[in-house]
Amino acid sequence: MISLHTSELRAAAPGLTAGQRVLLSGPVYTARDAAHKRLIALLDAGESLPFALEGAVLYYAGPTPARPGGVIGSCGPTTSSRMDPYPPRLLARGLAAMIGKGARAEETRLAIAAHGALYFCAVGGAGALAAQCVAACEEIAFPALGCESVKRLELRGFPLILAIDAAGASLFDAAPHFTA
Repeated sequence: MISLHTSELRAAAPGLTAGQRVLLSGPVYTARDAAHKRLIALLDAGESLPFALEGAVLYYAGPTPARPGGVIGSCGPTTSSRMDPYPPRLLARGLAAMIGKGARAEETRLAIAAHGALYFCAVGGAGALAAQCVAACEEIAFPALGCESVKRLELRGFPLILAIDAAGASLFDAAPHFTA
């Protein structure tokens, strides 16, 4: 298992291979279906996004509110295939990595490879455990979406499996029944 900071992903990507386990630290942005639609609408309108895409990491999650004294509630991954219409445009603008669960469409895999990006899987069904790796949470866009608003999380040692590497090799091809 290797430890990486989100700022190191671009430089590390060529040396990583599908199936590797990674402990990820650093900032990530949450975005699910509704937030993706709004991000693309902003791009279509020529407007600025609420965060810079260059080198960013998107986590397909809709964290629940924190309990009193907590940083965040449950924050497990959602099914990534629902976001598959969006990565090609976001990757073209510098997105470095995505975190979710499940296999991706072929177009998304090809876009990941074309841009030297990465796709990680987090363990589904372990949202409360994942929350223990979140050191900070700040809502930064689309508050009307509630738990699906865009949030900036600060991760500390978040356990992931590299599912699609920068060359486009997919863990799902090697183990088609894998469902992280």
